[in-house]
Order: sequence, then structure tokens, then C-alpha cells
Amino acid sequence: MEKCINEVCSNMFGSAVFNDAVMQERLPKPIYKKLKKTIKEGLPLDPDVAEVVACVMKDWAVEMGATHFTHWFQPLTGVTAEKHDSFLTPTGDGKAIMEFSGKELIKGEPDTSSFPSGGLRATFEARGYTAWDCTSPAFVKDKTLYIPTAFCSYTGEALDLKTPLLRSMEALSKQALRILRLFGDTTTKRVVTTLGPEQEYFLIDKEYFMKRKDLVYTGRTLFGAKPPKGQELEDHYFGILKEKISNFMHDLDTELWKLGVSAKTKHNEVAPAQHELAPVFATTNIATDHNQLTMEIMKKVAARHGLACLLHEKPFAGVNGSGKHNNWSISTDDGKNLLDPGTTPLENAQFLIFLVAVIKAVDEYADLLRFSVATAGNDHRLGANEAPPAIMSIFLGEELTDVIGQIETGVVKNNGNSRTLEIGVSTLPVLPKDNTDRNRTSPFAFTGNKFEFRSVGSSQSIATPNFIINTIVAESLSQIADRLEEAEDFKAEVNAVVKEIIKNHKRIIFNGNNYSEEWVAEAERRGLPNLKSTVDAAPALIAEKNVKVLEKHGVLDAAEIHSRYEICLENYVKTIRIEALTMIEMAGRQILPASLAYVRKVADTVASLNAAGADSSFAKEELDELVSLTSGLKAAIDKLGAKLKEIDAHEGNSLEHARAYRDVIIPQMDELRAFADKLETMVDASLWPIPTYGDLLFSVI
Repeated sequence: MEKCINEVCSNMFGSAVFNDAVMQERLPKPIYKKLKKTIKEGLPLDPDVAEVVACVMKDWAVEMGATHFTHWFQPLTGVTAEKHDSFLTPTGDGKAIMEFSGKELIKGEPDTSSFPSGGLRATFEARGYTAWDCTSPAFVKDKTLYIPTAFCSYTGEALDLKTPLLRSMEALSKQALRILRLFGDTTTKRVVTTLGPEQEYFLIDKEYFMKRKDLVYTGRTLFGAKPPKGQELEDHYFGILKEKISNFMHDLDTELWKLGVSAKTKHNEVAPAQHELAPVFATTNIATDHNQLTMEIMKKVAARHGLACLLHEKPFAGVNGSGKHNNWSISTDDGKNLLDPGTTPLENAQFLIFLVAVIKAVDEYADLLRFSVATAGNDHRLGANEAPPAIMSIFLGEELTDVIGQIETGVVKNNGNSRTLEIGVSTLPVLPKDNTDRNRTSPFAFTGNKFEFRSVGSSQSIATPNFIINTIVAESLSQIADRLEEAEDFKAEVNAVVKEIIKNHKRIIFNGNNYSEEWVAEAERRGLPNLKSTVDAAPALIAEKNVKVLEKHGVLDAAEIHSRYEICLENYVKTIRIEALTMIEMAGRQILPASLAYVRKVADTVASLNAAGADSSFAKEELDELVSLTSGLKAAIDKLGAKLKEIDAHEGNSLEHARAYRDVIIPQMDELRAFADKLETMVDASLWPIPTYGDLLFSVI
């Protein structure tokens, strides 16, 4: 039985992917070798190779049932895009053949006019190009061959999330190779970043989902009183999976495995109805593609099971929101993890160089790192005692922090004895392979042989956080390599560089409780930025030092950077505007009528009691409060509508517009919600027009 299950799983995994095994089996050996060399070393693709690959890929896809192909890309909307073209080509005699050329594989020409460009392109300038990312395997889904691609304008500007990610991977590889060569590594040809994103999500009953316009339009609840039970009992985390949830997860695993997504771990999360899926590590661009696929397929599979999958960072007030822990590491092309502590003095010296490069990068570019996770949805989650704060800091654990301190002083203390410590010569104190004291409150935690960036939002593409991390670490490695390459005494310079970076950047290291008010005050004393909202964080992208580092490493040019800044603020405003308009509609057409109906019902009760000569004081008190709340609700609806018109009529720049939404619209939305949520606790349940938090969070059995 076990052997049978193993064979089924083995045959299923990657069965819909044009992966290495398929290429090796189907491609002519010389073509296969050339393509593998292109993929492994990042070389330009030979058009003759592309022609053969396209023909073989088409034949394979048709055998898999595909009739169409699409260049699958990730525009600045944050979700994937695709245009489907048929393999069908008429032959002129009333018949047709299935064709797919190398040119069609390598490049496509989608219309760019309806995608966000942040001012890079005028609406009438419609031409754009997609270019095959041959390092990410093609796959067949829904009878279509999907070809992962990058997306750029006619004049070459990046209009997507993948292009800067690929550029940043090249930049980091280039600088990391300089370091490796200095340490005597002459065989590594390429350094890659690897990634394992843990995806959190909620599952609720599809029927209830469809009855909530806020969930349908915005992905989160804009109204909802706290239910009697939330997550207080801590009984959901790692709890027994309900049958319907277990069936969903099994179906999801099956769909993902077919597409080569190595879904590994699944469990209940902290909040009711919240769950998590974690994959095995993959190269960053492939992991990014896989995460986009995961989010898409989660929603499709949920619908098949009568469920709705919520990926919003904060779908429910009062219980934990959802994030996407971004486990990031660096490896050589032969699989050596460069964030693994070594066993010899030289290996430890190399590890320390990469470790302090990350420390230096996060400290110098904390504002840019914070920008990379800035969205209207994530603003609800960051700093809310359930997720890392908006202040960037690094957790190393007490043991590694102690080692770092000993390196800074140059003295090792052991059992009361002291000795001089020299990096690359002396044996270091034992470096911990695994930190068992994991700090869940830290935004950027070292967890043995990787860094876990915990601030990423659950609905976000992981491309932006990772191209930022790659770029800033590449810059640190570049500066370190510049010094070491000029050094007369290599070991002495390694010693000096590591000590200097620790001394200058240790302020970013914090192993305590990131949720505490004391840390907020301490971070301010240390001079660490506290960019509490997207509006605060967005300007960091166009700060001079940040523009310089992105341009220096060829990741984004100034025009591309400014376009992303504009899009960030534009998306922030649009998101909140949609939420505000949804609140006005729900409150005006659902909650207000229900409240008025109940007011009438209670008023009739008061009149009946008075007519009977009975005590009506308790009902009169209830009526007075209901009238006051209903009146307040109506006033808040009108005020929110008026403020929206006023702000949108005002001509201002993007930042001013976004700031007005944060400072004026959001507080007015909060005021409207307060009236509605209080009314929910008083109005007859049979009259309340929308499913409650109790219905939504506890309905799946």
C-alpha cells in the first residue's frame, strides 16, 4: 500500500510541467545541453535552440491536452496576467495544423495600455513585450501551455514584478561570486537566492461569503461585532483539521503537485478559520511563480469545496491577520548554503562576511525594506501585536548575538578564561546551527541558515520584497569586496571589516519583544525608522540613496522607480476608496434599513406597554439608545460620502492625496463602523442583514 502511494505521488509531482526530466527525454542531446547551460549560467538564449525547444514543447503540451498557449506574466497589479493564443494555424485548404515557433516562445506582444505604468507609458502607447524566463519551467493548466515571462514596454522599461527580481538575482550573484573568489572558491559559476514562502489564508463558507458585499468587493470585512469566542482559547493552532478543510487541503496538494509546486506543510493557524501552507525551498524566481500559482489555485479549489479562500492581510478585526513568512537564503549553484555556519576558521570567516553583509544591508536600507511590504491591507496587520512592527530589526538569537559581541571586542570568554580572537585564524565559539528560541515578533529573523522576513503581506507578490533584499545585500557585498580585493593582508582586512560592520550596525539587532512600547522608544533612541503606514513608507522608494542603489545594480532605473512610487500611492488610494464606497452602500442599503425596522419594532413594544399600563422604562431606554445609534449611523454615512467627494475634488500630488485618505477617510470609516458594530449587538438577529463574525468564522464543519 505504502509503495503504491509513493508511486502515485512520485508520478503525479510535476506531471504537468515541462521540467528537466521531460526536456532530457524529448530534446536532442546537443539542444538539451545548450539550454541547460543557458539556464544554469544565465546566458542569452540561442534562437536556433529556441526553435527546437518550441516545437518539442508544443508537441508535449498538445499530448497533455493543450490547445492554446499564453505568456504568463506579473504586471504591477500584483496578480498574474495572461492572453491565450491557439496553436491552430489554417493551411488554406480548409484544414489546420498545430504550430508554435521559437519566436512565439521567446517573445509576445500584449497590449500594455490597461496595465498600471505609473506614468511610464501613455494610454495610446500600447505596445509591450513579454520575454520567456527559461529558468522557470513552462506548465500546462486548464488545457493551456503557460510560459513564465517578464514584461516590459516597447522602449524597454520594466512594467512587471519579475524583471527587477531577475535583475536583482543577477546583481547578487555577481557580487557574491567576488566574495567567493576571494575565499578561494574557483568552481562556483553562479550564486542563487532561494526562498520558501509560508502562505497564510482563511477559509469560510462560500454561501456566507456571497452575502457579504465587503468580502466580495474588498476581500475583508468592513463591519462586524466581536463574537463571544475568538482565538482566546488558543485551541485552533495546530488543531485537528475539520473534514471539509482536510478534503480541501488534500485536493489543493494534488493540484499543486501536478504543477511542480512542492507544497510540504499544512496546518491550522492561530485565528479561527485560518490556515497555512508551506512549500519546500526553490530558486527565488521559481518560488515567486509558484506562490502566485498557489494563491490562484487556493481560490479555485476552495470554490469547488463550497468555500471561499480569503488572502487579505486582515479579513476580520479582533483576530489575527495573515502574513507570508519569506524564508530567504543564498546558495551556490552546487547547493552550498552560504548562510550555514562553517566548521573551520576559514569557513566561519566566509559565513560571517555574508552574515554581516545582511546586517549592514538591513540597517542601511531599513526604510526601503519597509516600503517593500507597504500596502493598504498590510497596514492593518503590521504593529498590531500579531505581526512584526513597522520598525525593521534583525533577530539573531542570544547565542549568535553573544558570538557577534565577542567578535567585536576580539576576545573570547569561556569558563572565566579569555583569549584573543582573530577571524579566519582562530576557532570561533560554536556557532548555533539552529535557534530554538525563535522570536515570532521579529520582522527579520535569522533561523539557523536563512533569514525569515515576516512582514510580507499574505496577498502580496513576493517579488518586490525579494528584489529589494537581493539588491541591498548585493550592495553590501559589493562594498565589502571592494575593500577585500584591495587588501594587502586579506585575513586582517576580513577581521577589520567584520568588526567594523558589527560596531556600526549592531543597532539593528534586537532579540526582545518587538510588540512592546519599550521597543518603540528604544528603536527611536537607536535612530531606526518607524514608518507606520504605506503613506509614510512610500517616499522611501524615491529617497536619493535608494534610487542610487537600485540604479547602480541595474535593478530599476529612475523612471521605473518613480513609476512604482506613483503606483503604490495610487493603489493605496483606490483600495481605501473602494472600501469607503462599499461601507456607504452596505450601511445605507442594508444596516440602516434593518436598524430602522428594529427601532419601529421596539417603539411598538413601548407603545403597547404604555397602553397596558405596564412598566415600559426598560424598553424606552433600549429605544433611546437605538434611536441615538441609528441617527449617528446615518450622519456617519453622509459625512463619509461628503469627505470622499471633497478629497477627490481637490487637486494635489499623489502623496497628498494618499495622506488625505489616511488622515481623513480612514478615521471616518472607523467612526461609521463603530455605530454599525454596536447596532449589530442590539438589533434582532432575524433582522440583521449580513452574516456575523460568528457565522463566518465558525460555520465550516
